[in-house]
Amino acid sequence: MNDKSAKKSKARILLGAAFLMAISAIGPGFLTQTAIFTEVHGSNHGFIILVSLVLALGVQLNVWRVIGASGMRGQDIANKLLPGLGYFVAFLIALGGLAFNIGNIGGAALGLNAMAGIPVEFGYWICGLLGIVIFLSRNAKTVVDWVMKILGVLMIGIVFIVMFITQPPLGEAAARTIVPQFQGGLVVAFMPIMTYLGGTVGGYITFSGAHRLLDAGISGKENIKQITVSSMQGITIAAVMRVLLYLAVFGVIVAGYTLSPIYPGDPANPAAIAFLRGAGPIGFRFFGVVMLVAGLTSVIGAAYTSVTFLKTLFKPIEKYERYFTIGFIAVSTVIMSLVGSPAMLLVLVGFLNGLILPVTLSVMLFACRRKDIVGMEYKHPVWLIVLGILIVCLTLYLSITAFPGVIATFFG
Repeated sequence: MNDKSAKKSKARILLGAAFLMAISAIGPGFLTQTAIFTEVHGSNHGFIILVSLVLALGVQLNVWRVIGASGMRGQDIANKLLPGLGYFVAFLIALGGLAFNIGNIGGAALGLNAMAGIPVEFGYWICGLLGIVIFLSRNAKTVVDWVMKILGVLMIGIVFIVMFITQPPLGEAAARTIVPQFQGGLVVAFMPIMTYLGGTVGGYITFSGAHRLLDAGISGKENIKQITVSSMQGITIAAVMRVLLYLAVFGVIVAGYTLSPIYPGDPANPAAIAFLRGAGPIGFRFFGVVMLVAGLTSVIGAAYTSVTFLKTLFKPIEKYERYFTIGFIAVSTVIMSLVGSPAMLLVLVGFLNGLILPVTLSVMLFACRRKDIVGMEYKHPVWLIVLGILIVCLTLYLSITAFPGVIATFFG
């Protein structure tokens, strides 16, 4: 391969890693959470998105730079810090990824229901099978890169059209993003901030793109600048989608609609109702496409990344990685078919991934100063370390503060 072709291939992989991370985050939970919290907080929702974006960027930069400099996956870094810690981290990530994937299957089924009227009970199995088909290819990683980019652009384009149709009051949204006016004080923003943070960079998601780069052989101090740019691209893509979706739903709320099911017996699907209210029947079909794509891409991202956390610890998984990934999707599908209630599950798993975040970020912060991990020449920026410590403390505080509300909401 000549230099020009090599550069093009590398650029494709870097962008593919950014899309893998972002589109893994933009799953059914992302759509459901954004719709629910927009209805609850209205124009103040912009502030929640802004805070979660800043925190997510701090997490992403810390994680990707340490993984890139070390050339080691998250679980191997943890084991290097403290023997056995990597197994604990891998278990947490895989468990969180499984929970997220169960929700992803359910969300994709909701998309099929909105798009084609297929009952969600059958949709679970159809979506699980579609996810498995991706990994039946021997060039699965290349297929994943292209699928994520194409479907990601499709999702963002559709949501932009719906936002344009609903005509949200942009001035009010901008003003409340900077100066919010929450009834009950800022404490009411804690749960959505934690949910968004967990859904954007919690658990497996922030590691997905970084591990993809390692699989492609992109690591080391000489690639840190490009890895940093790729990590920021991932967060930016996810942020653009979140803002567009918020504005689309906000336009519906301002028009006086609620996101409750229109007809008795309809499945709870807040984002679908928002698209239907805002853009009529065509909007509802648009939503179905977006939700289905979001679900399938997140199924791919969750399964791929969860297995990468296990494969260096267990040799049989490394040897039969493709089959274990397929099995991961199959198990998620079976569990979703037994559990049901995908809309509520999608909000809960985002919060649970947020609980994993302080553990994984702490591992990266300890590792960034270890020369036997990141190398003698790499220097982790001090401002990133400080920001990372603040995020760990803040997420621990937010988790403790928001936990009673989560228990009351889901188990009360």
